[in-house]
Amino acid sequence: MSAARSRLSTSEMQSSVQIPAAIAGRRVWLRLGTMIDGSGAAPQRDAHVVYSKAGILYAGADTPPAEMVKSGRTATTPDAELPDYTLLPGLIDAHTHIFLEGGELDLDKRAAFLKQSPEELLELARGRLEKIVRLGVTAMRDCGDRDGVGLALSRLCASPDRPLMPYIDSPGAAIHRRGRYGSFMADPLESFPTAAACVAARVRAGADRIKLIPTGIINFKQGAVTTAPQMTTEEIGAIVAAAKSHNRQTIAHGSGDDGLERAIEGGVDSIEHGFFLRDDQLAKMRDRHIAWAPTFSPVEKQVDHRDRLGWDAHVVANLKKILDRHAASLVKAHAMGVEIVAGSDAGSCGVAHGLGFLEELELMERAGLSPAAIVYSATGASARRLAFKEKFGEIKPGYLSRFILTRHSPLETVANLRKQKIIVFDDQVFATGESPDVSGL
Repeated sequence: MSAARSRLSTSEMQSSVQIPAAIAGRRVWLRLGTMIDGSGAAPQRDAHVVYSKAGILYAGADTPPAEMVKSGRTATTPDAELPDYTLLPGLIDAHTHIFLEGGELDLDKRAAFLKQSPEELLELARGRLEKIVRLGVTAMRDCGDRDGVGLALSRLCASPDRPLMPYIDSPGAAIHRRGRYGSFMADPLESFPTAAACVAARVRAGADRIKLIPTGIINFKQGAVTTAPQMTTEEIGAIVAAAKSHNRQTIAHGSGDDGLERAIEGGVDSIEHGFFLRDDQLAKMRDRHIAWAPTFSPVEKQVDHRDRLGWDAHVVANLKKILDRHAASLVKAHAMGVEIVAGSDAGSCGVAHGLGFLEELELMERAGLSPAAIVYSATGASARRLAFKEKFGEIKPGYLSRFILTRHSPLETVANLRKQKIIVFDDQVFATGESPDVSGL
């Protein structure tokens, strides 16, 4: 490991902070001003964390036992006193498409991008991985591609040859109806005699989850979802039942109240996007423990880049109404107790990986959620509801040592997560500034 990653210099952080890397069996002891543990509980003040490369050993207000911090060290005081710093878990983006370059806005270039070979798409995706971690996003739930990029990265994540990369799991190809929305990331249900056979094929291919596309997308000119749902409630239920038989969660792309009703009644594990959700549907989601990833970013980008994308005042007005309604639904959902998991839909037009997720959190704050609720949705809430194979998202013994240290408290505003910070990822430690490398994201 290079010296640059084993220890932070004062020039890197423009401060006296130095945090050793947890290498050669070393245990690192930090004393913090504030710790957000990812559980949803109130932050702890004047807290201690002890960790190794393998994971967190101690987190709490009391001084850790002496025998816990002896390994690989002789000092009896913390490795770093950080009274002005907040520690929080690494962020989890619960909705991404890692095979796509989200920052590209040119529609012709985006179309040409998809014509590349699976090998080329995979190579480009691999080039994003370390950049995403350096932005503080340490885990991602990929939401589908038909070229096997997400599946390849999921396998890489679980391999001994894993590079510096976020945790990634993937459903592989999503399931849609032939001729309907989603062909760029899905294969059709009609290719199989039954829903069970379709799901079984996805599982054989290595799917960590099952992604289905039971609805269309928003018609921005009309300000509504104008196509009929792709699947019946019974078909969705059959896919869900088959997924459960293989111990897989289901991810449902959905917008428009008719299609959303079918997805909810079909029993999916999570609703993605969820534009035009009704209040009674939110109540059903709460009662049935269906998570919601609201993904404001793709629609917001249509407003932000209205001129480049060719939208007139009528369409922009529609988009703003949709976003306002979505914001109101998010606030209601939180008050009702719906399980909210933050996801950016990174890879969508204008939504860059990593950076787009930080922007998504800011949009959730603009919608009316508190910074504390947003941080929870981007850490422990996702980790608990989405049942990842690795243990992260909380600061507690037995969880992986993947967290953020910052002098700019996200409890004041989540926009502070853009600012200078330290990332600890297993045995690596590095600083990131306010002008990160976002090329190719």
